[in-house]
Amino acid sequence: MRRLGLFLPGLTALMLAAGPPAQAAEVGCVSTVWKMVGPDHKICVDAFEDPKVDGVVCHVSRARTGGISGALGLAEDTSDAAIACRQVGPITIKEELEDGEQVFSERRSIMFKRLQVVRFHDRPHNTLVYLVYSDKLVEGSPKNSLSTVPVMPWGGTPAQGPGLE
Repeated sequence: MRRLGLFLPGLTALMLAAGPPAQAAEVGCVSTVWKMVGPDHKICVDAFEDPKVDGVVCHVSRARTGGISGALGLAEDTSDAAIACRQVGPITIKEELEDGEQVFSERRSIMFKRLQVVRFHDRPHNTLVYLVYSDKLVEGSPKNSLSTVPVMPWGGTPAQGPGLE
């Protein structure tokens, strides 16, 4: 029991030190199952900008559990998710990118399950790769989705930043 008392504060400190992921804005939701009590089950789409790469926007869709447990935040949402990322302006990489760096995260259950979006920079192919998946403290899910954004000039403005030629 003493180890758990040391583990939880350490885990909290580690999560706070990781830095803020991107903030998402809800684009919209559709109901998939009507619930008599509480909100319906839904599929929702959110948009977020990559915090280290100007000119890229990603859209993530995923299921949200309704009903009373969903309204209270007690339900565990499924691991299903899809992602689409696009260049929407001149690409500027603000600082060196780390492969596998988290760019978006969202809680999917009351305890330890998260939806994550991580980024990779495929330098040989001059492409940004975004991967969405869910994980738990002990085990995650193999369900994932991938989107790529080729780093291209935009309206005559070349892409800029570390690692770009």
